[in-house]
Amino acid sequence: MSGHLDVVIATHNRATLLDQAIESVFAAEPAAFTTSVIVVENRCTDNTGDVLANALARHPGRLRVIREDTPGRSAALNAGIAITGGDLVATIDDDETVNHDWLRVIDGAFADPVTDFIGGPYVPRWGAARPAWLGTSFHGVIGWVDSGPEIRRYGPGFDGMLMGGNAVFRRRVLEEIGPYPTDIGRKPDRLLAGEDEEMFRRLLSIGAVGYYRPDLIIHHFIPPERLQKEYFRRWCFWRGVSMGVVDRRKPEAVAYACGVPRYRIGRAIRAMGDTARRLLRGREPERLFSNELTCWDLAGFVYGKHWYRAQ
Repeated sequence: MSGHLDVVIATHNRATLLDQAIESVFAAEPAAFTTSVIVVENRCTDNTGDVLANALARHPGRLRVIREDTPGRSAALNAGIAITGGDLVATIDDDETVNHDWLRVIDGAFADPVTDFIGGPYVPRWGAARPAWLGTSFHGVIGWVDSGPEIRRYGPGFDGMLMGGNAVFRRRVLEEIGPYPTDIGRKPDRLLAGEDEEMFRRLLSIGAVGYYRPDLIIHHFIPPERLQKEYFRRWCFWRGVSMGVVDRRKPEAVAYACGVPRYRIGRAIRAMGDTARRLLRGREPERLFSNELTCWDLAGFVYGKHWYRAQ
């Protein structure tokens, strides 16, 4: 398809990784549309300014830099999306690089006029050895996404979800669903993690047609500090908080107990029971830690539903 693609990257204090992200887009195999990158500098205190100055000199007319002083990924993405002018808008994170054929995959996908949005897998670039306790249940904590080898339509019958670190939209669809929510999005001091799920819910609610594309690959750097149990606990708790805040605004059509969906309580109870049984038989680090994280998720939900107030 012809037209223009704007790639929006929100960044906070990841200068070296940011430079790699920018260069990966410009080094990708070209498509029929033109491509530009918009970087939103979100209160950086490292040498991001120097990195961006050099990148601007290397890519005159194709790279644009703006500043957003409201802290948080959602606010930065909203600022970047607001100044885009292309037919297509993509969002990637500042710790990612796109695959060599990423632009051509986008080109082919949007040749179908029915397609409104697409997403794809996140392939880990390990900054340290993968821990023995890291199983398959909580890959989303570190941004490891793999929904299989087939093209699948998002929605009923497919449990994959569009993640904003590898997402491409038709501009008109973004205009219809509105901006990223800033009260449940990640901030420098809080691992809130509900903005992508809310945007995905909005897309499906308006009947937008989207596809998981296994060939739309990004490579996601996983730093050593994210491969620690404490990070997983914090992430799951704050994701639970985000979901609690969302539930406060729009409760689900399910049975509740003490303001919490009963299925969430049941999931945590089953996890605790499974832990007790496995401890009697011997340690199984992957399953035991997965069960623990299920309980942290519930604790965060309860806090978010009843006590947390956005700051």
